[in-house]
Amino acid sequence: MVVNGSTGSSCRAEMRANSTCTSPELSITTSVISMSVGIMSNSLALFILLKSYRRVHTKTRASFLLFASSLVITDLLGHLIIGGLVLFVYSSQKMWDVFDPHRILCSVFGACMVFFGLSPLFLGSLMAVERCIGVTRPLFHSTAMAAHHMRRLLGLSWLLPALVAVMPVLLRRPYSVQSSRSWCFFHMKQPQDWLDILLPLLFSSLGLLALLLSIVCNTFTSGALLQSRLRRRHLSRSTSYHLEMICQLLAIMLVSCVCWGPLLVSIISFRQEPETHNLLMAVRMATWNQILDPWVYILLRKAVLRKLFMLVHRVWTVRSSELQLWQSSVQRISVNTSHSGLCPSEGLRKKHLNDTIIKSIS
Repeated sequence: MVVNGSTGSSCRAEMRANSTCTSPELSITTSVISMSVGIMSNSLALFILLKSYRRVHTKTRASFLLFASSLVITDLLGHLIIGGLVLFVYSSQKMWDVFDPHRILCSVFGACMVFFGLSPLFLGSLMAVERCIGVTRPLFHSTAMAAHHMRRLLGLSWLLPALVAVMPVLLRRPYSVQSSRSWCFFHMKQPQDWLDILLPLLFSSLGLLALLLSIVCNTFTSGALLQSRLRRRHLSRSTSYHLEMICQLLAIMLVSCVCWGPLLVSIISFRQEPETHNLLMAVRMATWNQILDPWVYILLRKAVLRKLFMLVHRVWTVRSSELQLWQSSVQRISVNTSHSGLCPSEGLRKKHLNDTIIKSIS
């Protein structure tokens, strides 16, 4: 998703509300850069995942890569569709009454915002549940969760956001143009009845529930992997795959919480007059989720993690060897100092003993 600020009359309205405004050139440039970076990042991540999917031979890793590839494809389509709509709105000078008098494009825009917002959250929670079952109940995962079950769950994770997205249109509560006039979303300003309150709350509650489910499942999976690692001295091949996948899941969960948390919380706690500037900033933060998600699969791969571990191990080995050398040199200096301080006294004692022996003989 690529959404930016406003100009013209909406900008003056935001200035009266003590909000900040951006120039149209800056907003268009920001949208184009964000859209380009998101498309390139997701394309690179999709290439890496498809390459890994062809070489995989285990069912567990195949199901994870299927969900991960679907997540990247969803993010890529979100950048293409919503980014194209944003650029069209800016090129039309945000004159919705001229190019969209019946608000058909606004309904499509709002439905895309909801669908491409909930789908990555649902896919992330589905991946967390699948990994939790695969690690804590491997026998049940291998026998009861077949490939067609995974595809059905994948379809469900797309179907439910689609139903939520078209629900305002079906209930005759169409999406409305927001105050910045650059995007469309639920009608939250001066709600007319309980449906105007229910629809945004449903969107926010489902998103927060997906984040909570991801946190719980990833916590259980991490605990199970940690116990398994402590019981075994050597790291098996399957455990290393699990560690790679849980690192990626934890990173996806962290990115989703940071990017989507402010928007979901602001929607679920909105008043009669939600603050336009705060809502717009929360939407901008949410757009970064689709940019950062692919970099999780680009950077947190097994080969990259192995190189990072080797680099940290090499640095730690050098530092520890330098510390040992320093400690040995300090001990050597202290021993030499102690010897040099004791030698004169030992010489005097030996001389006194020799004189005593000579006197006794004589």
